[in-house]
Amino acid sequence: MKILIVEDEKELSDSIAFYLRQEKFNCETVLNYSDAIEKINLYNYDVVVVDITLPDGNGLEIIKEMKKIRSNSGIIIISAKQALDDKISGLETGADDYLTKPFHLSELNARIKSIIRRRDFDGNNEIVLDELKIDPERLTVKVNDQALNLTRKEYDLLLFFLANKNRVLSKESIAEHLWGDNIDLVDSFDFLYSHIKNLRKKIMEKGGRDYIQTVYGIGYKFSTL
Repeated sequence: MKILIVEDEKELSDSIAFYLRQEKFNCETVLNYSDAIEKINLYNYDVVVVDITLPDGNGLEIIKEMKKIRSNSGIIIISAKQALDDKISGLETGADDYLTKPFHLSELNARIKSIIRRRDFDGNNEIVLDELKIDPERLTVKVNDQALNLTRKEYDLLLFFLANKNRVLSKESIAEHLWGDNIDLVDSFDFLYSHIKNLRKKIMEKGGRDYIQTVYGIGYKFSTL
C-alpha cells in the first residue's frame, strides 16, 4: 500500500515514514505545498497524510486539489492546531480523518489501515473471494483453507489486484504502487512479470482459479467473472 506524507517538520516526517515502512507501507514524503501538488497530480496513493500548516501553502488547498482531480486517495489531516473549526473545515473539505499533534504513530497506522479497509474492502477485517481468504491485519492468505506462502511484494500485489478486480491495470501503475514513484525511471518491467507469474502459480497450486489475465500491450486484470 502506498502512502504520501505531506509534513514540513522533517524530523516528524522521517519518523512517520520510518514507522510506516516498518509496517510494510510504501512511503513517499514531501516537505511543502508545491511538491505535494506535483505528487498528487502525477501519482496515485492509497492514503495521503497532510499537515494543514505548510511553509508555502495550506493543507486544505491540497485536499481541494485532490477532490478537483477526483483522486480516490484516503486523506488524514495532521495538525498542531486544536481548534474545532480546523477539524470541521478539514472534514468538510473531504478528509477522512483528523489527528492532532502530538499523536502516537501506532494510532496513525491504525487509522490508515481503517481507511484502506473502508475504501477498498467495504470495511471488512477479512477479505473473502470464493476460495481466497485474506487477513490484512495478520498479513495471511489462504486458498481453500490452505495457507499461502507469499513474499511481501506478492502479498501487496494480490491486495492491489483485489482492490481493483475486473479492472485493467497498466504495468506502470502496478509497478508504481509496489515500488514507489521512482519506478518511472526504469527501462523495463520484466521484474514485475516474475512477481505476477509466481503469485499466479502459488494460487493455482493450492487449487485456486487462474484469476490474473494478461491484457497484451497494456498490463493485467484480476478477473472474477
